[in-house]
Amino acid sequence: METARKKVSFLTLGCKLNFAETSTISRSFPEDQFEKVKPGAKSDIYVINTCTVTGTADRKCRQLIKKCINQAPEALIAVVGCYAQLNPDEISSIPGVDIVLGTNEKFNLAAFLEKPTKRDNTEIHSCDLNSAGPFHPSYSVGDRTRSFLKVQDGCDYKCSYCTIPMARGKSRNQDISSIIEEASKIAGLGVKEIVITGVNIGDFGKSTGDNFASLLKELVKVDGIERFRISSIEPNLLTDEIVCLAAETKKILPHFHIPLQSGSDKILGLMRRRYRREKFEERISFIIKKIPLAGIGADVITGFPGETETDFEDTFSFLNDMPLSYLHVFNFSERPGTPAGNIPGKVPFRSRENRSRRLISLSEKKHEEFCKNNIGHTADILFEHNRIDGMITGFTGNYLKTEYPWKTSLAGTIRKARITGISGSGRLTAELID
Repeated sequence: METARKKVSFLTLGCKLNFAETSTISRSFPEDQFEKVKPGAKSDIYVINTCTVTGTADRKCRQLIKKCINQAPEALIAVVGCYAQLNPDEISSIPGVDIVLGTNEKFNLAAFLEKPTKRDNTEIHSCDLNSAGPFHPSYSVGDRTRSFLKVQDGCDYKCSYCTIPMARGKSRNQDISSIIEEASKIAGLGVKEIVITGVNIGDFGKSTGDNFASLLKELVKVDGIERFRISSIEPNLLTDEIVCLAAETKKILPHFHIPLQSGSDKILGLMRRRYRREKFEERISFIIKKIPLAGIGADVITGFPGETETDFEDTFSFLNDMPLSYLHVFNFSERPGTPAGNIPGKVPFRSRENRSRRLISLSEKKHEEFCKNNIGHTADILFEHNRIDGMITGFTGNYLKTEYPWKTSLAGTIRKARITGISGSGRLTAELID
């Protein structure tokens, strides 16, 4: 008599890298023993891959864990990833959590579940990350349009506010030939776009003697993949060669997400960032010179300790002058064990919120301006498989969401179009050329 397969649900919080790793972990579960069900469905096993980049991320993790426990009290709860690496005792104190696995151990989760039943006591497995650990290749599947491919892990930077080096360990990567093999597997699934992801992808090659530009040159040779999108790259690591590759190579998309964090040199110094705003400005100018309609986004943190109103206005003015297409805005979040917690001049939460709202409004203005600048131009749109209000949507190479009346034949295809306007939903409208 066959044993019924256990239903397992995988839930992910945080970055694109986490999504790639969750997908890889899920593929390690033998199909004859486990039935994968959609997130939110009632399951026998819940696997929660966590994020710890902010205090809000920690809180969302705890809320999700408790939600799963309440939904299915008899289910096995496995909590893995960055939050599990840094705060295993905090997680294990939640009644109902069975297994807590750190950054490296999470990839062996299936082995820990040979006995897929509730535990009498919480199991914690987490190793020290002081030395460079193994690199675990990962890529996401399930989205028929794009896949997130992990090319790098860990970080050697020591920004004063960040816990990621403690959660992920030192910078490391596979060799280029191994990554090409992974990309070829993705191509075999019929995916058209790969999003290149990692913790600090511009640092790629540190452990193998390569560099990120060399990786890009080899990736574009992979048959079947038509677009490569760079997820996020530090301004001091975004070289002229990388920008020129995007300008000259159709497969590398004209979209750059560049963490700024502050437009005040004083605050950048307190943050221990490896550049000053002049470097960021110089990088933006070079991109626009080479690719006038490039999509450029930036991260910015408000309310960092010591940030006065003058410092914030300095940041706001700087960003207002930059030809950016959007901002990702974060309130500063105190993280235990980071030097930022000891910096004087704590900014009240209300001030952080007010500053965030102003920057979010600025981002909306920038995005609208960028959309208008694209009207009348042609673009290649990768259409997705979702139908929204009778429309099919897709992204241009420079990361603008565009809509068109639904046609089943368009889903999963890249089509050349002329941008005609902006819809009531804020998306671009287009007319197909071919």
